[in-house]
Amino acid sequence: MALIDLHCHTKISDNSFTTEEVIRLASKAGVTHLAITNHDTTMGLQEAMELGERHGVEIIPGIEISAYDYKRGRRAHFLGFFVEPDHQAIEELCAPLRAARHEACREMVKRIRKAGYDIDWEQVEAYAEGGTGVYKQHIMHALIDGGYTDAIYSPLYKQLFARGGDGKEPSIAYVPLTYVDAFDAIRTILAAGGIPVLAHPGQMDNYDAVPEWVEAGLMGIEVRHPDHSPMDEARARALAHEYELIMTGGSDFHGFYGDKQSPLGSQSMGIQSIVAIKEKMRLRK
Repeated sequence: MALIDLHCHTKISDNSFTTEEVIRLASKAGVTHLAITNHDTTMGLQEAMELGERHGVEIIPGIEISAYDYKRGRRAHFLGFFVEPDHQAIEELCAPLRAARHEACREMVKRIRKAGYDIDWEQVEAYAEGGTGVYKQHIMHALIDGGYTDAIYSPLYKQLFARGGDGKEPSIAYVPLTYVDAFDAIRTILAAGGIPVLAHPGQMDNYDAVPEWVEAGLMGIEVRHPDHSPMDEARARALAHEYELIMTGGSDFHGFYGDKQSPLGSQSMGIQSIVAIKEKMRLRK
């Protein structure tokens, strides 16, 4: 039986495991098709596909673009399947965001040190070695090793990074980040030859924007995700039927850096999701 996972990260972005470790774990779990969808980069996809062949896992070259719905004032993530690695359009859109995220994390570490936590930037950077930059998970890893907490998404995470709102002040290490426009994310995935899919709409309450994004070229919606309740799944399925969108599912696997117990392959939508994506790719050619 085909076991499909269409949402997975590696150490190139914010997973604690390397690409090879992730693919080994996927193979051991019986995953037959795995989309590598690191945040805002296609780095390492060629290597991933070669490793997949070696371990008997078909790798779908992908990306997850961190975007923003400026009309509704909320974040939105878009998965791109079968994107061309290192495509110029992706680099032009995502390289500034990656650099800004890295520098924001540098500022976060400064603020955390000023608050009395004994961690340093070099230590945090070491956890992100081999990737595209530092994420908050790497900062938390340093705090765990320093004995300040025992988990990535412990109460300390919110204490340090909460954005505030509803009359509450932002936390000491909250640094705002400007994300790319949602429409630009969809257009860029299309330009790179990929299939754009809305990731975890329930997590960020993106349902209302779907009709507009379909007009812009959105082709799929993530139905199964560890953050989705049965109601979220039902809403995503209804939108998929209404707008003829591909239905996908993925574990959003982050290894030790994840906030949910969601093993590789645990959110499979079955072989039909792969068939539908490949059919869209065939029709685009």
